[in-house]
Amino acid sequence: MSLKSFAAKIFANYIKRQTQSWASKPVETQQKVFQQLIQQAKNTSFGKDHSFDKIQSTQDFAQQVPIRDYEELRPYVNQVVEGKADILWPGKPLYFAKTSGTTSGAKYIPLTKESMPTHINGARNAILNYIAETGKADFVDGKMIFLQGSPKLDSKNGIQLGRLSGIVAHFVPSYLQKNRLPSWDTNCIEDWEDKVEAIIEETLAENMTVISGIPSWVQMYFEKIYQKTGKKVGEVFPEFDLFIYGGVNFEPYRAKFENLIGRKVPSIELFPASEGFFAYQDKQDEKGMLLRLNSGIFYEFIKADDFFSENPQRLTIGEVETNVNYVMVISTNAGLWAYNLGDTVMFTSTKPYRVIVSGRIKHFTSAFGEHVIAKEVEAAMSEATKEFNFQIAEFTVAPQINPKEGLPYHEWFIEFEKEPESLTKLSAFLDRRLQEQNSYYKDLIEGNILKPLVISTVKKEGFQQYMKSIGKLGGQNKIPRLANDRKIADELEKLQQ
Repeated sequence: MSLKSFAAKIFANYIKRQTQSWASKPVETQQKVFQQLIQQAKNTSFGKDHSFDKIQSTQDFAQQVPIRDYEELRPYVNQVVEGKADILWPGKPLYFAKTSGTTSGAKYIPLTKESMPTHINGARNAILNYIAETGKADFVDGKMIFLQGSPKLDSKNGIQLGRLSGIVAHFVPSYLQKNRLPSWDTNCIEDWEDKVEAIIEETLAENMTVISGIPSWVQMYFEKIYQKTGKKVGEVFPEFDLFIYGGVNFEPYRAKFENLIGRKVPSIELFPASEGFFAYQDKQDEKGMLLRLNSGIFYEFIKADDFFSENPQRLTIGEVETNVNYVMVISTNAGLWAYNLGDTVMFTSTKPYRVIVSGRIKHFTSAFGEHVIAKEVEAAMSEATKEFNFQIAEFTVAPQINPKEGLPYHEWFIEFEKEPESLTKLSAFLDRRLQEQNSYYKDLIEGNILKPLVISTVKKEGFQQYMKSIGKLGGQNKIPRLANDRKIADELEKLQQ
């Protein structure tokens, strides 16, 4: 055991004790965070507009601060972007995480001196927790790769901005810098395909032990390694012993990854976003990620089924239940208040509080009132890959409301790496599993409102071509699992021609 791995184990056990301390007092921890947030922001423009000085409880907060998404919060954010101080949070932010907007251009998510460390510590603690749980620390002596956005930053009214993953690159601890790949210059390459090629050149000869990134883009990296060497990734990197991922459900990719690697590799799931680092997998043998209740974020939860009603009930951490689909609403030390992130979560445990990301409140298929969510289609696909022994690269689901003939249906666009023997049997299996999970969908099938789902195969690298065509290949970009329209579906169909 090296000195570095020995020190990592000691630090890991210290962080584990810290984590257990706040995780064992969830309500108390959240109340403390809430009070600190209100107190610190009461003299900001937002705090004055919403009478923070009169807020004594979470109930007061719910009455005085309405739920807003980015577009609704934009008037305040715009003032921050213009360089004004004390708008959403005291002073000015350190950075803006710039992300692609949905309706009216780019989104600028503030990162403050108080919030920035929570992003860094979230990823760090996830790894340290893994070390404390498993006793494995040898990987810290090898090379680590983090597939991320460019660390090049622009400036707007004196505040630097860029992709979150690129900003975080500026905060990598010095003790990790020597082990970390790719190089700064390679990370700055904007074209994703060129970047992956450069990363391969830099990493092939190295002792890679940790690989991290969004699964679809790590898969691309693995595939190109195989094309270049003719060897499985696990053979090229015999010491590769930890995969860290976030952003999407890994299960649909698992079989393909294990095939590309040639063996199983332990993994850690993260729940990061520009708005905050919310959770990480704290147990290898339990489902769900530990919700970070002490990281400058106050959480509220609204049942997804009630979210679009006039006055939905806003629940705090002590009021949630397992196996209920909630919209997660956050207030943070970056100045986001009662902010609808758009993500839906389900609690897998309340002792401690663990979540899975079940989907997006805006990413669902409900063209016929069925409200199918990502968790349902991903669970169906995960079971199917095991049942029929096939592998996928990517998939998405869209409604077909106006078919040329017959009843409407859900259309599953699937890019196969290894096709099943029978698409007919696969589509029947997927449909059956979806009906078992979603009674509304089952009723529509049984009532002859919909016919069973239809699979449309997507040519190899078809999803990559689509992402490239919209300028979103690589980085933190990912395919929505579900859509309520045919925008993506129509483009995929064009690319097949």
